[in-house]
Amino acid sequence: MTTPEVDIKVLAGLRPSGPRRVFGAGVLAGLGFALVTLALRNPGGAFGWTLFLLALGLGALWMAWRLWQATAQGLILTSDALLSTDGQVLARIADIAAVDRGVLAIKPAGGFSLKLRQPGTRVWQPGLWWRAGRRIGIGGATNRHQARHLAEQIAKLLPAPRRD
Repeated sequence: MTTPEVDIKVLAGLRPSGPRRVFGAGVLAGLGFALVTLALRNPGGAFGWTLFLLALGLGALWMAWRLWQATAQGLILTSDALLSTDGQVLARIADIAAVDRGVLAIKPAGGFSLKLRQPGTRVWQPGLWWRAGRRIGIGGATNRHQARHLAEQIAKLLPAPRRD
């Protein structure tokens, strides 16, 4: 039995830029290696500080790996939803209340945020997007011009606010 082909029209896309991806993961990995090296080469130091530096270094290495994994994906916008390229649904268009691109908005660098009608589960894809409660932040290691285009396309899909 075969599955029917589904024709999904992509309205906009957003991919992390290669240089930002390499720079972000590289800086975190460099910090992690420096902290681990400092912890291991300081045998006369207090055990607590050594353990603290080691934990911090391993945490930075783990974050570098998470950033590298997350930024291997991208985002696509269809007329129904905003999706990750691995198929994860960030938000359905019907669930988006507003797009916030302002200077004072709580958003990633060079990106934008979405306000949802219903809260969602907490998810964090470093350098690409995060969701906490009723807010989704998109951006970080992405190109700000592509992010702006994606935000504009999402705003076009939202119903116009009613004026009573």
